[in-house]
Amino acid sequence: MAIVRQLTELHLERDSRHTEVSGTYTVVSDSDGAKYLQIDTYGSKERQDAGKKSQSIRFSPEAISQLKEIINQM
Repeated sequence: MAIVRQLTELHLERDSRHTEVSGTYTVVSDSDGAKYLQIDTYGSKERQDAGKKSQSIRFSPEAISQLKEIINQM
């Protein structure tokens, strides 16, 4: 699992196709009361272990603020 504390914009040279998968989110609080947004993705239907948790990423409060700004600019 990874915790993202800062996001940096990167311009892609080309777009690539992505496989659609299921996702879930959870709001997690640490011992100091800070809240983190955790997003989990699950294996696609074509994957050997379809439906198995594939990736987990946790966003810190600072990264969540950045995400809000990015979404508002879209």
